[in-house]
Amino acid sequence: MSTCEQDTERNPLLDEVAMADKLSKINQIIIVLSGKGGVGKSTVAVNLALSLVLRGYRTGLMDVDIHGPSVPKLLNLTDKRPEIKGEDIIPVTYESDLLKVMSMGFLLQGTEQAVIWRGPLKSGLIKDFIGRVQWGNLDYLVVDCPPGTGDEPLSVAQFLKGKAKAVIVTTPQQVATIDVEKCITFCKQLELPVVGVIENMSGFVCPHCGTTVDIFSKGGGKILAAQYGIPFLGSIPPRSGYRAEWRRGETVCLLLFQVSSGEGV
Repeated sequence: MSTCEQDTERNPLLDEVAMADKLSKINQIIIVLSGKGGVGKSTVAVNLALSLVLRGYRTGLMDVDIHGPSVPKLLNLTDKRPEIKGEDIIPVTYESDLLKVMSMGFLLQGTEQAVIWRGPLKSGLIKDFIGRVQWGNLDYLVVDCPPGTGDEPLSVAQFLKGKAKAVIVTTPQQVATIDVEKCITFCKQLELPVVGVIENMSGFVCPHCGTTVDIFSKGGGKILAAQYGIPFLGSIPPRSGYRAEWRRGETVCLLLFQVSSGEGV
């Protein structure tokens, strides 16, 4: 699975039928994108999915970061594997059946295993994640894409076109917003509606004195949103306890509907 081989046995018509069938049972799809790596996009995607679950919505989380899947670790599901029943894939569930999860990370033999694939195989896997995974009836499907505007985000945007909307994640500093700007252009060119921009790692609040320190600058996400006339969904401050909580296998939910700006996603 980890080497680049030709994917010559697929039937495009069957793929389209299978994807259309699964998508007909999903009400809304949110694609989490960022043109820059390291901005906390997967963390935002996981917490967005958990926030929807806490509101009672039937939610799916599809991790299409094929080369660096983070979702299994973020949800403490690294020891789980999906079931295969005939042509169907039964996704991993988190806590309850309200959250169904699928990730390349579930299919690897170990976290050190590299996936050395070119575009056609990656596109085929994404088709399988959409068309073969038994998502069932969902209120929301959250899709966590790798950074950039390459094969995976392009395939996802094309396969889900007409039903999906994008949430774009950035950090405040200009070195991030320059690349994230390309992601907004990507969405416009593909006619993928943008729900808005989230500014992550914005304004660290000292747990001892309460002073806010703008470690990564401030306001870059809001400026970017205004520049392109799209909503600014709010800022998420970095939290000092993340590292220890992830290490202990505890899932952190930031409740993105209560970000510091008070604006809901």
